[in-house]
Amino acid sequence: MLERFAGDPAPNTADHNVQQEENPTVIEQVKLRAAETVQSFMLDMWLARQTQEKVLPILNKVVEGVKEEFADAIANGGGIYAVGYCFGGKYVLMLGSDLPDTVAAGQVIKDEEQGTVKAGPKIKAGALAHGTLITKENIESVKCPVSMACVENDQLFPDETREAGLRYLQENKVECQVQVYPGVPHGFAVVGEYEDVKIQEAQKSAFNQMVDWLKTH
Repeated sequence: MLERFAGDPAPNTADHNVQQEENPTVIEQVKLRAAETVQSFMLDMWLARQTQEKVLPILNKVVEGVKEEFADAIANGGGIYAVGYCFGGKYVLMLGSDLPDTVAAGQVIKDEEQGTVKAGPKIKAGALAHGTLITKENIESVKCPVSMACVENDQLFPDETREAGLRYLQENKVECQVQVYPGVPHGFAVVGEYEDVKIQEAQKSAFNQMVDWLKTH
């Protein structure tokens, strides 16, 4: 597994999970809300540190390495595929996009003269589950087939952003698949010991959705 965070893991891990008592007192409820607020702030700060200027150059090196390692397969019709969960979902879209060359390299366009040359897409097809901080522009830049497993009413990937992006892809004949899963939390598709049968079924469905998409492309 590629480590692209330079030893700066996301704070929303098992070591930081807030444990809730079955029948919390008023004081315990106040403490719980305060802990959740701190945890949310820490995650927001972490996301702000993981910029495309840091992440894309690493992913580009991986893509170039794959091209070199599997050159024969790619020359004979094979392709590079990408799957992203949460934070990685945005970068699946970026790898599958036709971006200004500076942006594709992880650079910021500094003036109007830059970024006139397009680069990409770098993958043949992509799939993602409950993407994080995806913009309408991220979706509108996609030029390769893409499948998205999404959460209904997801604050990290709002319905209006998803719906506007999907309309654009359909209008511009970009092959896409979007499945919205209601009643599940953000992150549901990541392997975990969920007791809720509905979440377990949604998890299996999202996994099969992405695997089937990649197999058929």
